[in-house]
Amino acid sequence: MIVLRPAAAGLPCVTMWLRPNRALSRRGLRRLIMVLAALALTTAGLGAWQGNVFAPLFALIESCAMALALRQAWRAGDRSERISLDDESLEVRALPGRRCARFQSYWVRVRLAPGHGHDRLLLGSHGRELEIGAFLAEEERIEVAGKLKVLLADVQGQPRR
Repeated sequence: MIVLRPAAAGLPCVTMWLRPNRALSRRGLRRLIMVLAALALTTAGLGAWQGNVFAPLFALIESCAMALALRQAWRAGDRSERISLDDESLEVRALPGRRCARFQSYWVRVRLAPGHGHDRLLLGSHGRELEIGAFLAEEERIEVAGKLKVLLADVQGQPRR
């Protein structure tokens, strides 16, 4: 997901938030885990009724492991990147975390480079490169590259292509 907040009267910088798409809310995740656990325990109860006394124990273990795995996958959707662009600098901050990279906005170049089955979106300046939006879909990376090129052209005073 790409959220663009343009520069306002009091704020001279343009901010772009990059976030992975998330299909479930926290409440929806809890409901999904409860429904899957109920189905597994119901099936295990039927198995125990027919003589498999270990089925409920294994269903309980399986439900806990499934809940932990789904929670971990859902939490991976918390990551995001904030790109701030003003006349002097372009800053990329990875959230949550402490990774922060700053480039002079006049010298930043945006490019899509092939790699690992999909195009990588790279920002480069003065011999340094930084990959951004690795969690985005291919079309979203192309869209971010286009928007960044337009924003950087505006900052650099170049005509748009």
